[in-house]
Amino acid sequence: MKDGSIDYSSYTPSELREALAGINPATYPKNYEKLKVAYRLAFPKPEVVQKMATQAEGDEDPNRLHYAGFWLRFGAMWLDLLVYLPVIALSLYFGSKFRLFNLYWLAPGVLIGIWFNIYLVFRYGGTPGKLLLGIRIAMVDGSNVTLKAAIVRHIVLLVLSILSSVALVLATLKMSDSQYAELGFIKRSELLVALAPRWYNATSMLSNVWIWSEFLTMLFNRKRRAIHDFMAGTVVIKRVKST
Repeated sequence: MKDGSIDYSSYTPSELREALAGINPATYPKNYEKLKVAYRLAFPKPEVVQKMATQAEGDEDPNRLHYAGFWLRFGAMWLDLLVYLPVIALSLYFGSKFRLFNLYWLAPGVLIGIWFNIYLVFRYGGTPGKLLLGIRIAMVDGSNVTLKAAIVRHIVLLVLSILSSVALVLATLKMSDSQYAELGFIKRSELLVALAPRWYNATSMLSNVWIWSEFLTMLFNRKRRAIHDFMAGTVVIKRVKST
């Protein structure tokens, strides 16, 4: 180089050792300092190596994702049920009083479900239960969940619930008002299942299989993703409070 110093960046580790052993610090102070820097880069201390490896894995990255565990997600589901309970109670009450209530309630019920499970997820990053527990739904890179992803996450359960509701509505149409009113809740439910189309039982079974599969899937992957998360490209993460 023009100032008489040597560029050690192209030296191999063995060449760096030889150069460091043969250089006179008093005669070539600039080269000696540059050589020491190059040597440290080639042979870092064990703790430095460990730190570099840890940073590469993202363990010290403040922006890395903290995935919500199984029990947090499970608890959020029950909180959602509590929040949704008034809607369920009203539909059960009026459904027991009026035979055709479920027919008229079908569209509003579906819309409320879409608002709760899709719109709130897209708009706020989660249902009330998740937000209350400090977790949110995000894309796998941590970005806000997209509308498409919010729809895909819920589409299977939405379709299955609509099919079940339609089947029970068709069953009520086969009953008279007096017959419907005379029966208690359990007897009425049994009769509705018996009068429902054959595919109702298959739909109910698929719903149960889907829900249990969701739970099992969460148990067997590090990020605790359910099947709908894999379908939509989402994860559930802990919300990091800004400092």
